[in-house]
Amino acid sequence: MGRVVVVGSSNTDLTVLCPKLPKRGQTVLGGELYTAAGGKGANQAVAAARAVAPVSFVGAVGDDDFGRRAVAGLKRDRIDTRHVAVKKGTPSGVALILVEESGENLIAVAPGANRALTVADVNRAADVIRQAGALLLQLEVPLRTVRRAASIAKKARVPVILNPAPMPAEPLPPALLADVDYLVPNQVELLRLTGARSQTRAAKELFGLGVRALIVTLGAKGARVITADRSFPVPSFRVEAVDAVGAGDCFCGYLAAGLAAGETLDAAARLACAAAAISVSRRGAQPSIPRRAEARRLLRKTKG
Repeated sequence: MGRVVVVGSSNTDLTVLCPKLPKRGQTVLGGELYTAAGGKGANQAVAAARAVAPVSFVGAVGDDDFGRRAVAGLKRDRIDTRHVAVKKGTPSGVALILVEESGENLIAVAPGANRALTVADVNRAADVIRQAGALLLQLEVPLRTVRRAASIAKKARVPVILNPAPMPAEPLPPALLADVDYLVPNQVELLRLTGARSQTRAAKELFGLGVRALIVTLGAKGARVITADRSFPVPSFRVEAVDAVGAGDCFCGYLAAGLAAGETLDAAARLACAAAAISVSRRGAQPSIPRRAEARRLLRKTKG
């Protein structure tokens, strides 16, 4: 398996289950508080590791209990944490999450140390990035840091995978998109990336910038793979949704593991959909991510 290097965020998720998500100005009584490891970058690193890829994580935590527990959790999944910077005097990232019975959620994030991940931190991990089978990025850390990581990988001909979430207020720099090989947005993010009114128009613009393939996540409907030559659906799997937090990250981590191992885009996306489906049937971001054998069983069962 090729190594997956993930540059991104690490948070502690504080989750309350509610019968319904509150509307603006409304207070809703929910269930007990559920604490779990999270953060888009860390979630994706764990997913890639459970898909049996060797994984290195480049991120930042505070010098606090949340940060120490986050790093310990990554190590339990045999993730290389040598390039996790500890930012003294800065709290670790925390996400406040409300989840209703349908599995839908609302999330607010206090980035903490994630905001302090610097270009210098990435430069110290440059050799690991250059030797990777794939680089996986998201946008919960500073954009300049993401751009630097992508640039290092592109120059070394390492495939770059970007999950453009959460979307920033300003447009993504064309120079960053030019370094991206595989872009993994949801439907809303895809249109916001270009301002286009259709997936077809948005895809054409992104391919013109240098993106090789789009893998558009569609929630319960699975995903769609779009390249310059073809477009095809990746089917979903019928499960009882409990908590959708982290499902997209599970998909991205599995996709990166497959591509780093030399699997076809089709095969990597199908197994990623199976893994993401399993994850929504469980609580928590990282605790819900399945092992590769379980995802493969669901895939075989559905094919049969």
